[in-house]
Amino acid sequence: MLKQIWSKIPRKSSKSESAESTRNNDRNSNNSARNTQPQSNGGGGPKRTAVFPASVVAGIEPLVPFKDVPNSEKMNLFVSKVSLCCVNFDFTDHTKNSVEKDVKRRTLMELVDFVSSSSASSPSSSASIRFTEPAILALCRMCAANLFRVFPPHYRSNGGSSGGDGNDSSGNNNNDDDEPMFDPAWPHLHLVYDLLLKFITSSCVDAKVAKKYIDHSFLLRLLELFDSEDPRERDCLKTILHRAYGKFMVHRPFIRKAINNIFYRFVFETEKHNGIAELLEVFGSVISGFALPLKEEHKIFLWRVLVPLHKPKSVGIYFHQLSYCVMQFIEKEPKLTSTVIRGLLKYWPITNSQKEVMFLGEIEEILDAINMVEFQKVMVPLFWRIGCCINSFHFQVAERALFFWNNDNIVNLIAHNRQVIVPIVFPALERNAKSHWNPAVLNLSLNVRKMFMEMDDELFLSCHSHFEEEEAKVILAAEKRKEAWELLENAASLQPITGNTAVLVTPLATSIAC
Repeated sequence: MLKQIWSKIPRKSSKSESAESTRNNDRNSNNSARNTQPQSNGGGGPKRTAVFPASVVAGIEPLVPFKDVPNSEKMNLFVSKVSLCCVNFDFTDHTKNSVEKDVKRRTLMELVDFVSSSSASSPSSSASIRFTEPAILALCRMCAANLFRVFPPHYRSNGGSSGGDGNDSSGNNNNDDDEPMFDPAWPHLHLVYDLLLKFITSSCVDAKVAKKYIDHSFLLRLLELFDSEDPRERDCLKTILHRAYGKFMVHRPFIRKAINNIFYRFVFETEKHNGIAELLEVFGSVISGFALPLKEEHKIFLWRVLVPLHKPKSVGIYFHQLSYCVMQFIEKEPKLTSTVIRGLLKYWPITNSQKEVMFLGEIEEILDAINMVEFQKVMVPLFWRIGCCINSFHFQVAERALFFWNNDNIVNLIAHNRQVIVPIVFPALERNAKSHWNPAVLNLSLNVRKMFMEMDDELFLSCHSHFEEEEAKVILAAEKRKEAWELLENAASLQPITGNTAVLVTPLATSIAC
């Protein structure tokens, strides 16, 4: 009897314990499913049996409209809808998962409308809802699952703004049939980008909370997307990065450093990147907000990043944005003008006429804003280079250099320093006036020559006489050199031919009578 009773006690307790443990396990599994589901959906883990994941919040159906739930449940519904959008689809096949794709698209549109309406309402109104930390976390995971991806290999040899085989020396595509490559997933991607932009700019998002999830890792992955070949994606990224830089002040130094690293890699290593123009456009607005006096960090950025960015062959793709950034620095601190001009002279494109025309345009823009002190620091090497451009056989280069004298500010600077500048430029003008093949360049050279004569007649005559003397010396040296060669040829022709001695072949010996 005792054995029977004793044997029953463990079975009874084990049954109750097992029942209790079963209830606890069910409760724990439900809680763990709620907590871990966004991670499994956002990452590359195994997917659930359903096409869309189950609701993150128990009792909340993700397809329910926001208007059908009370304000107290809207954040839970927001998390459920965001988690539903973590599933990715193959957009290369339009017939695959078409229903599910449409559901995701409509859900993303609903989320964009919800965030926009929350931001539009005043913080004190009843319609205003503050985004909770789980909602911010869920949105960041959804954006990471949809946006952060590896781009397919470049099927074209030019590779965007790389200046490679498909580009000419000025960075322009030789093949006019090449068009930008558009991502087939853009119908969903642009909604995700729009949602992220609305979310970052929303007044209902606390920056102190959001910065924990839009952190350095998130921003680095976002910057990597600027290498996309789709110009629509780069344009969205440009706006988002600009808004993130404005909202998260704590991340500003890191963003600047990360962009600098992209520029360094582009200039000194690869010369291949599709988003340099967009990144420079973002930096243009950043530079305009720099406080005065400029920090040493910002001056280093000008000298080590912006000036060397003139070097790559593909500079024509981002030249306007680059010039704007440089001018922003000069307007902030005019003392940097001479530094910029020396840098441009260092990277001057000797054999690339199209880049040379662009450099001349930037030089003119800088000279239009330069002061006299900075101008005098660089006027000798600068006008020596301009003189070389005036003598260029490429008519566009020579014409662009001569157009400097159409600018009243530059003419005024030259007039005040004519004793130094005119002797440097005068020989180039005289050579053009005598022998340049292009009529437009010839006429412009004569006009500038006449302007110098009217500016200072005595200096003009002095330069002209000096030029004639130098030309006479050059002609005399050429005649002496010719006579020396003739003597050598005559002496060589009188030597007997023995062994392997080289034989001088005269023009008469090789002439053939027709």
